[in-house]
Amino acid sequence: MPHSHLDHLYREHHAWLYGWLRRRLCKREDAADMAQDTFLGLLRSGQAEQLREPRAYLQTLAKRVLWDFWRRQELERNYLAALAELPETSAPSEEELALLSEAVLLIDQLLGDLPDKVRHAFLLNRLEGMTHPQIATHLGVSLSTVERWIRQALVHCYLANTP
Repeated sequence: MPHSHLDHLYREHHAWLYGWLRRRLCKREDAADMAQDTFLGLLRSGQAEQLREPRAYLQTLAKRVLWDFWRRQELERNYLAALAELPETSAPSEEELALLSEAVLLIDQLLGDLPDKVRHAFLLNRLEGMTHPQIATHLGVSLSTVERWIRQALVHCYLANTP
């Protein structure tokens, strides 16, 4: 993709996109970062030259970036809340906390492409130790559906870690 076309899209739409994101976020810095991430997504997509409605496409990409941001924030809040419930003697050190936080974000990123129900079933199995029949009962779906979802998640994880 010629950079001049991407430069043109950036100059034409960055201020609008930043404003759109700014209205949805508390911090200007977050809106600026997400605007940049959205344009990086556009660059990676290879769609810049074919766009008929650049703002609609940018808005769709930006919504995905926002969703990921909010999901990471919720994950971090839940993680910190769980840590706050630990007795002081078993609370992790700052270094352990940083490593754990990084691991949780990597796992979330790895599973982020999975449909919500598949990710939920997989996490119930791996983190909560629930069996497939227990998950089926808990989620109100068939055992074969749970088995398909777990298989889908495992294949996804395997392929994501295969060079």
